[in-house]
Amino acid sequence: MTPALTALQEAWRKPQGRAGAALLLVVVVSAVVGPWFLPDPLAQPDILAGSRPPGLGHPFGTDQLSRDILARVVAGARVSLSVALLAVGLSATIGAAVGLISGYLGGLVDAGLMRLVDGALAIPRLFILLLVLAVWERVPLLALVILIGATGWFATSRLVRGEVLRLREETYVRAAEALGAARRHIILRHLLPNTLGPLLVAATLGVGDVILLEAGLSFLGLGVQPPTPSWGSMVLDSREVLVSAPWAGIFPGLAIVITVLSANLFGDALRDAVDPRSA
Repeated sequence: MTPALTALQEAWRKPQGRAGAALLLVVVVSAVVGPWFLPDPLAQPDILAGSRPPGLGHPFGTDQLSRDILARVVAGARVSLSVALLAVGLSATIGAAVGLISGYLGGLVDAGLMRLVDGALAIPRLFILLLVLAVWERVPLLALVILIGATGWFATSRLVRGEVLRLREETYVRAAEALGAARRHIILRHLLPNTLGPLLVAATLGVGDVILLEAGLSFLGLGVQPPTPSWGSMVLDSREVLVSAPWAGIFPGLAIVITVLSANLFGDALRDAVDPRSA
């Protein structure tokens, strides 16, 4: 059994791990299945009617353009989860590659890569994103994913490097080197599988961070662009009717809180499973 699978099983045995996984599952299932049963999130059936409070026809009410808020929250979940998973996957891949190469090769390669990482960590990630996104009039969704993923791997690379520095002194790694195994074989066969546990923890905790980051950028008008529903842009739009129709901002805000909380709960359980000393 791989260390990553063992960590997942240990996390599931913890109450906060089960709670986080259950909440995440509800959000994911809603995002996947919901659009089949809900109205078009872009439809404006009665724009002159304005906002309507939650009721039988619209459980979450409607916004000022008569769009169904439940349908938009579910559609926003698809966008937020897609951006988070793709961006975290990209950053984890880059960070793991840099950390493995830096930690195993050492010497000038390690020193050069880590100085680049230190320089990148010295600049706030949000500042880099705002600087890049501000020059674009309309940001494509794929470009947003790439930008978030490409600016989020620095801490991951240091985490993986630290694990590799410890693992490369293990007996099985030294035995593989003594038998003449290629560096690529040692990295992929012996080092990478044993760094998946900490890497999985970082990725899980990173999902919540990316969802918050995407929502914040969308709230500022620099993230997901209309008419694509986004939790951050829905909160932004609700400012106009915050007093007369507070449900327009409450429900997307709750969706952000619940999703980020569930990801962090499961990530904390994973961290305790990988390193019991952090419990």
